[in-house]
This record gives sequence, structure tokens and C-alpha cells, in this order.
Amino acid sequence: MKSRIAALYVLVLVGAIGVAIALADMQISPVAQAALDRQKQVVVAWAADPVIVGAVKAQNAKGPMPGMDNAAWKTTRRSDPVVKAFQANPAAQLLQSKLGASAGLVSEAFLNGSRGEKVAFAEKTTSYIHAGQPKFDVPYGAAKPWQGKPEFDESTQTYAIQISTPVVADGKPIGALVVGVNLSHLEKLAKK
Repeated sequence: MKSRIAALYVLVLVGAIGVAIALADMQISPVAQAALDRQKQVVVAWAADPVIVGAVKAQNAKGPMPGMDNAAWKTTRRSDPVVKAFQANPAAQLLQSKLGASAGLVSEAFLNGSRGEKVAFAEKTTSYIHAGQPKFDVPYGAAKPWQGKPEFDESTQTYAIQISTPVVADGKPIGALVVGVNLSHLEKLAKK
């Protein structure tokens, strides 16, 4: 019995490694990239919404939560009032409505303040602070959109590609909006 369990474990591990390698080598076709570029423009419009801009301004005035870092965030349960507050504010409600309207194309959305800390999200993110990662640093520091590589997203349990864009006020980045685009839905959209 133990040998069967061990064999099954090896098969699952080999399968997971194969999926990871396939994902790492995944190329976005020109048609899928065009669909993704259209989605980037949608996200830019979301980031310009006054509710989003106002939420980032308010968060920037407060700064990150004292004592909250990525290690503490990982131990914070999804049911914790701190997490629920990020999902219940007006910016989170707007993001949730945008996700719903995307019919599954957008699998996640979260908003970062000026130090990479969370402002709002639809679902709890893997990290509380994204400063130091391209998904935050490029839109916030370089004031331009960013596109990641296809990957398995732990927080949404989907294969996705993240894109992000700066949240701008008075002509300057004040935060970043990150969304995950579901690759299976993107593929269907690209084929239309």
C-alpha cells in the first residue's frame, strides 16, 4: 500500500513539474496578446475611476498597517475582520463588480497604495505588500503598465497572467491596480 501511495505521489509531482515547465514555456500568441492589450486599456479605465483614485489617496494618507508585513499577512485568515474590511470598502465593491461583469475573464483584482500595501481587493491576496515586485514597481515607479508571465495564481487557483497599471492623481502615480486575466477565458476571447 505504501508503495502505491509513493508511486501516486511521484506521478502527481511529475505532472505538476510538467505543468510548471509548460507554463514557463507558454508563449502568448499575437491574437491573444491583442486581446490582452485590449484588456489593459480596460484596466487603465478602472484605475482612473474616482472611487479607485480616492481610495488610494486615503490609504496613502494613512500608510501601511503597523506591524503588518507579508509574513503576518500569510497567517491572517480570510475571515479576519482586517481582510473583510479590504473586501468591503467602496473600491473593493467596484472591483468586485468589474470582475463580475468580466464573465470570468478577470480572475482577481487588487489595489496597492504608494508603499505597495493593500487598499482593496476582491479576494485576499498572497502578499500584503507588493513593493519590490515588478507588478507594483513598474506602474508606480515608471508610470507605465506592466504585464507578467503566465503562471498558476495561488490566490485564485487559476492559470493567469497579471497586468497592472498606475493609479494616477495630478499627473503622478499614487498607487497601482493589478488584475489577473484568466488564460482559458483569454484564449476563448482571442479565438472570437
